[in-house]
Amino acid sequence: MEKARQVLKTHFGYPAFRQGQEEVIASINAGVDTLAIMPTGGGKSICYQIPALLADGVTLVISPLISLMKDQVDALTNHGIAATYINSSLQEEEVRDRIEQAKMGSYKLLYIAPERLESERFMRLLQTLPIPIIAIDEAHCISQWGHDFRPSYRHISALLTRLPSRPVITAFTATATNEVAADIANLLNMTEANQFKAGFARENLSLHVLRGENKMKFLLDYLQKNENDGGIIYAATRKEVDQVYQLLKDKGYSVGRYHAGLSADERQRSQERFIYEEDQVIVASNAFGMGIDKSNVRYVIHYNMPKNIEAYYQEVGRAGRDGEPSECLLLFGPKDIQTQKFLIEQSQLEESRKQKEYEKLQAMIDYCYKTECLQSHILDYFGESSDKGCGNCSNCKDNRERVDITIDAQKIFSCIVRVKERFGISMIAQVLKGSKNKKVLQFQLDQLPTYGLLKNYTEKEISQLIHVLVAENYLMLTQGQFPVVKLLPRAIAVLKHGEKVLQKVQPQSTRSATEVDRPLFNALRKLRKELAQQENIPPYIIFADSTLNEMSVKRPTDESSMLNVKGVGEAKFKKYGVHFLQLLQQFTDHTTDEVDVQQKKERASHLISFDLFINGRTVEAIADERNIAVTTVKEHLLKSALEGEKVDLDALIETKYEAQILEKVAELGAERLKPLKEALPDEIDYFTIKAVLYKRESVQ
Repeated sequence: MEKARQVLKTHFGYPAFRQGQEEVIASINAGVDTLAIMPTGGGKSICYQIPALLADGVTLVISPLISLMKDQVDALTNHGIAATYINSSLQEEEVRDRIEQAKMGSYKLLYIAPERLESERFMRLLQTLPIPIIAIDEAHCISQWGHDFRPSYRHISALLTRLPSRPVITAFTATATNEVAADIANLLNMTEANQFKAGFARENLSLHVLRGENKMKFLLDYLQKNENDGGIIYAATRKEVDQVYQLLKDKGYSVGRYHAGLSADERQRSQERFIYEEDQVIVASNAFGMGIDKSNVRYVIHYNMPKNIEAYYQEVGRAGRDGEPSECLLLFGPKDIQTQKFLIEQSQLEESRKQKEYEKLQAMIDYCYKTECLQSHILDYFGESSDKGCGNCSNCKDNRERVDITIDAQKIFSCIVRVKERFGISMIAQVLKGSKNKKVLQFQLDQLPTYGLLKNYTEKEISQLIHVLVAENYLMLTQGQFPVVKLLPRAIAVLKHGEKVLQKVQPQSTRSATEVDRPLFNALRKLRKELAQQENIPPYIIFADSTLNEMSVKRPTDESSMLNVKGVGEAKFKKYGVHFLQLLQQFTDHTTDEVDVQQKKERASHLISFDLFINGRTVEAIADERNIAVTTVKEHLLKSALEGEKVDLDALIETKYEAQILEKVAELGAERLKPLKEALPDEIDYFTIKAVLYKRESVQ
């Protein structure tokens, strides 16, 4: 493995392998078929790229998306490694030329899409190449039980039988249950393969489930507090993607959108703007993400619950690929369940596959109601036992004592027994509430002794409690579109032996804000973006955020110390080293210009706007100078006022609006803003209302 470590350091700039990488590489180098299940961001690519560099011939990489191929090839070229791709973006003449170049040893890696294998002509061209290794990325796509099955992947097995000599077969995926892993190995005839699980845990990801939030308000608050960070917002339907996108765009955010209803050109532009950091945020359906190698996504927000845990974990895995701390927030509402059931029913899947999708959906619902460690729930799902909490998710961080809900749980269990386990959650909740619903009366469920036992709760609260008891394995739901609630042994023990049921109240908040970026880190990031624009490549391909972070801490001043920063290999140092060393030297010698000195003050964003305002800049001038929206500047000034700064709000409020607002406040009260906004003319925005209310409070 000494040669492999040398390649890792020389080309990729890393002194040591990550967890699991060394064993996978050793297996491939030994000529053994290898199936590796590693988390997103766990370094799967290096596991086949290093063996490719050590082997004779050209390694064939089967990858699902054009964008993924291009990013991988750009990154390898940047590391000084000869690689290319063949896909539908090329003319036939270019395809033949690249195959000829590969024959002559010009490339060490050749990326292709699985659809290429449907072409007889292309299959014959591949037979002329010396292929020591085939690497299959996103290998779960070959299994019909995988969450993203693609029929074109089934052509891989035909390719293997037609090559002059059988190469070493390697398959990689981030999300595969034991069932899917077995299917992959079987379909690729990997009977003697080594299988590796590098661990599904992503310690740098902080998982949160938030129930009952006002989703729009939460989103706006979160983005305002994290305005310097890039992130992905997933929504379940095209309609919701468009709505969230329009909301953020109207608020002045640099935001893109991505879903299957847009044209291919629109999707491509949105993806590139996000990757090249022209847009900080992208709102997307689940059609977005596979093949996105952007390393510095700091948060992933699910505006709706995804369809299953495989899809969810792959999507949140797009955060923090550089190993830096990142947040994953799921805004869950009961409506999400109905949306996902509707999508399953509207699909063209066979009945057996639909039943499987319902089963997976229930596991996702259980996750949303879980009161124990969220990371552990995911690990259990993928067959990786976990006997301790992650200490980093919203449940683990909730230090409140558990509440004894044994009596309420017994009432629920007893009601399920009384209805002979024949009904679903909604009906059970209606009976316990004492509902006069037509079906309750039709089935004479109002005659049961458990009727109305929880009348002090709302039906929604009772339903949520039942979901929690399902998630905690007291109850189970049958499969299908209309699942029925049944008792499990834990519930029977509570009924018969009086065992206690304890529950934590679901935490309702997450971090208030990210730490302010250090001035040097910001300067390094700015330099990285400038260099990336010159080369027309995504900034993260030059250096990951984690590398810039280490530079800002270690402050290397020469080639030797720069090469000791993780992520700085020899090829990258030759290309970019002098630029970054010059900037680092400026900070070290305290010879930065006035702008750098201003950056080092580390003023919060809203206070920078305040400083400009009291120095005579207009709101419009501040917005133009800082490249932010006018509405954002106004919110900055209001926030400064709330913190005690002297802000002349009269300069921002028209007198006629102030009188109108105060008149409506006298009529409707000031507890909620929405009724006021709806009662006032459209041209009066929320900022003006809040500013007037602040003035009113400050003079009382």
